[in-house]
Amino acid sequence: EYGVFKQSKTGHQALTELWLLRETMPLRVALVLGSTRTAGPPQLLGERVGIFIRDCIVSRGHEVDVVDPLTHAVPLLEKPHFAFSPGRAPHELNQLATRLQKADAYVVCTPEYNHAPSPGLLNILNHFGSSIFSFKPSGIVSYSAGQWGGTRAAHALRPTLSELGCLPVSAMVHIPKAQEAIDPSGIPATRDWDTYADRMLMQLEWWGSATRLHRLRVDPTSVSPVLRSSPNQRNAPVT
Repeated sequence: EYGVFKQSKTGHQALTELWLLRETMPLRVALVLGSTRTAGPPQLLGERVGIFIRDCIVSRGHEVDVVDPLTHAVPLLEKPHFAFSPGRAPHELNQLATRLQKADAYVVCTPEYNHAPSPGLLNILNHFGSSIFSFKPSGIVSYSAGQWGGTRAAHALRPTLSELGCLPVSAMVHIPKAQEAIDPSGIPATRDWDTYADRMLMQLEWWGSATRLHRLRVDPTSVSPVLRSSPNQRNAPVT
């Protein structure tokens, strides 16, 4: 009976419904930070960038759940959450899985180490399977002390997030010379940074609102079942 909307609804009614949902139900956004460094040099920049992005999300009326690898001690990956039998995973992993699964959208925030995303961020993401993240959007934020703003790390995250099922929106946020762009309390040097971040966040909330509404109408796992036992379940047919 349902496609994206009932056939009897006009395009205007559909857009109105999406807008009302956006207004009455803020998105729950999981902001996953990437830095695990506790001392410099070089200068520590992750906290200020995280505060800035958190405040940008909140200013748009959404709820933010900050997942910080410094305060949420996820062990180095030995056995991922999805490899445990139901109810047998460590308590901390179960708690984090629940928080991530409740999110309507994700923002991942990474420094750049050797042209790559931070190990702490990838460690968190790799503990969980696509059943946690799928059918929701994600946004990417990167930063560096130099002139490139972590762009290479950001682009390296796109296939990871896509494989997890939380497709990244096209706009990304790159912050070069973050020590100059954002002060230690998360205040940008110019409000142009808010405008810049809003482009990514606007795309994130558009897709987040749309996918949330559609998940209420159609169970996505009914047409794209969760991988249960073996990667072979995704193999092409044998001819």
